[in-house]
Amino acid sequence: MVIAIDGPAASGKSSTAKAVAAELGYRYLDSGAFYRALTLAALNAGLPTRTWSSLTTEQVRNLAVAATPVGAGYDLSIAGAPVGDEIRSSRVNAHVSRLAAVPAVRGWLLDALREAGRDGGLVADGRDIGTVVFPDAELKIFLVCDPEERALRRLRQRGRPEPDVRQIREEARHLLERDRLDQSREIAPLIKAHDAILLDTTDLSLDAQVGAIVRLARARARP
Repeated sequence: MVIAIDGPAASGKSSTAKAVAAELGYRYLDSGAFYRALTLAALNAGLPTRTWSSLTTEQVRNLAVAATPVGAGYDLSIAGAPVGDEIRSSRVNAHVSRLAAVPAVRGWLLDALREAGRDGGLVADGRDIGTVVFPDAELKIFLVCDPEERALRRLRQRGRPEPDVRQIREEARHLLERDRLDQSREIAPLIKAHDAILLDTTDLSLDAQVGAIVRLARARARP
């Protein structure tokens, strides 16, 4: 079974998908990490952002981003060097949507992601997993969440346990702008698949989110 979990930034996709995979004994695939690694590689290579829209498949391959199956997930590397927390930096955040819209990037990654899910037993999260990457996934979930709750989660993720109202509102503004870019891009915009189940995580704990999806998965898996 392939489980596709989509939703906007900071809606809880990654933490939920990872926990669901662990509960079911599946492998976890973070598609956003692939895009972030490519973005970091492009920035580190000094490729001017104004030229990204015309990148070729060969140029994307030359960024030398690779994914290796390890345990319950995948280890990413750039030119053989392990990718660290820098893929979550504000520098990468500011440019990842731009790179994700590049046709050559999307084509290369689509092949890589589909190959990872070829044998099933996978939980994948992203923004177009259920609509483009795995349109035939047996279970599709679309997460939504209040923007300020998303902002609070993102700030805590960055090591700010008690951010003030101004910080939360500023982060929410950035997240809404990211939503706008993701929803309006020409290629694979952020939309809910017609057969995806909508799950509002605003008032749900992580355990509640995971439990709901695991129950759905087990019900779908029954003969």
